[in-house]
Amino acid sequence: MNGWLTVSIIGIGGLVVFRFITVQLNRGKYERDSAARGCRPAPTLRSNNLLGTSRLTESIRATKEDRGPQYVISAMNDVGSDIHTVRVPILDYELLVTRDPENVRAMLSTLSHDYDISATRATAFMPLLGHGIFTNRGMQWKHSRALVRPQFKRDEIANLEFIERHFQTLLDVLKHMRKGNGWTEVVDLQPLFFYFTLDTATQFLYGQSVGSQASIATGRRTATGIDGAAFSRNLDAAKHFVDKRGALGKFSWLFPHRREMNRRCSEIHKVVDEMINNRIEAKHKPTLLEVEEKSRKFVLLDELLEETMNRAELRNETLHILAAGRDPTGCLLSWTFYLLARHPRVYEKLRGVVLEEFGTSATTREVLDYATLRRCEYLSYVLHEVLRVIAIIPMNERVAIRDTTLPRGGGDSGLYPIFVRKGIQVLIPAYAIQHRPDIWGEDAEEFRPERWEDHKIGWEWIPFGGGPRKCLGQQFAFTEASYVTVRLLQHFDILQNKDPERDIKLHTAIENRSGTGVKVMLHEVG
Repeated sequence: MNGWLTVSIIGIGGLVVFRFITVQLNRGKYERDSAARGCRPAPTLRSNNLLGTSRLTESIRATKEDRGPQYVISAMNDVGSDIHTVRVPILDYELLVTRDPENVRAMLSTLSHDYDISATRATAFMPLLGHGIFTNRGMQWKHSRALVRPQFKRDEIANLEFIERHFQTLLDVLKHMRKGNGWTEVVDLQPLFFYFTLDTATQFLYGQSVGSQASIATGRRTATGIDGAAFSRNLDAAKHFVDKRGALGKFSWLFPHRREMNRRCSEIHKVVDEMINNRIEAKHKPTLLEVEEKSRKFVLLDELLEETMNRAELRNETLHILAAGRDPTGCLLSWTFYLLARHPRVYEKLRGVVLEEFGTSATTREVLDYATLRRCEYLSYVLHEVLRVIAIIPMNERVAIRDTTLPRGGGDSGLYPIFVRKGIQVLIPAYAIQHRPDIWGEDAEEFRPERWEDHKIGWEWIPFGGGPRKCLGQQFAFTEASYVTVRLLQHFDILQNKDPERDIKLHTAIENRSGTGVKVMLHEVG
């Protein structure tokens, strides 16, 4: 027994020594390579404990308390308010965090061939989404992009008919909440917006809605038996698990809820597979397709079926687009009305613009289309400012796929390039970038849409990412959010905040949702 113990101790000691020697040899090589490139090291965000894990645990705690994006700013400011790129050692590895737009451009732009998404991101998403446009890398990603990108044509995202149909269901739900004198009771708009965007996204993708709004309002399933409310709950839970796995990074193997996550994902996959089967069957019924052709209904799945009949690929790619289409748009609508309720001046001004440009009628929309929505400047300012203040996708990331550099952040001045060795992950906190006072002004924490009157967009505003991996659904999200905002302002002349919480709670489940919901009362036009 003592012999085995001695051998074990010697073995562990040998591994420690080997690891130490390897680290020292590599460090010398990296220092030489760094010097040859004219680089200097970034400042270090040091841990507050001996294990080097305090920053990771603090970040996880902040996320649980709905202040994760704010924590990134405060942690970086601990190093220096004028320091915008830091090195963060955690146990036996390190990562970089940068809120410098120049570094963001270097990693995300078309010209960058040194960075890609990390395996950590792909691993976190895989149980839910599988291989697809948001998890694939290299040639696999190019295949996914080529498969999906042509489907997002302007004439298709400009078709607002199906959005109006689901908006009417949303309006019916709100009207059922009237309590008299034109006022609704206190209502949380956030879940209603997520049901709405789930219904429109599934209609756009599969040619049928999961009917989550109707399911909530009436308790009924769709004609095909789909429980839309249950599908929505499973999707929310699965994405929450994805976010937890991603936050653990290299230590995702410690994630304790694998069985529950797999169960939720399995339920989601069953519904998606059923909708795909329904659509394939419909394509073999000429009568139904002729009716659809006459009404010019676009279904993205039909386009994908022209390219592939691989069921796994169809499920994965449409699920990727579903997640990207439902949640960011649901968040954008939620935060828009959250902030409008707290800024009645902006609500009144925006409503005045809406009535002037689109008319006072809440029951017709003859002048409301893609082109007129895009031309409404103040509406655009409001949505841009919502995306800046909230940073709906608070964190992006890349990993160096070869030894490379970042253009800024090294040395005391921060003006020297930084050497980034192969395998180093770089976090891009959009919230921190979009709240820098030196970029946005001393009122960077304020919601002020007018700042967009003379602000030229650059890499300091990246709500949908940038470069080749920029979100394909950006224009669709803007169009849908613009449409619903205009229609609601046509119907309701007063929006009152009913949430006593003063501080913004950023509840992160990949995207930022309001941790306190969007509790308001609305007054219907008489």
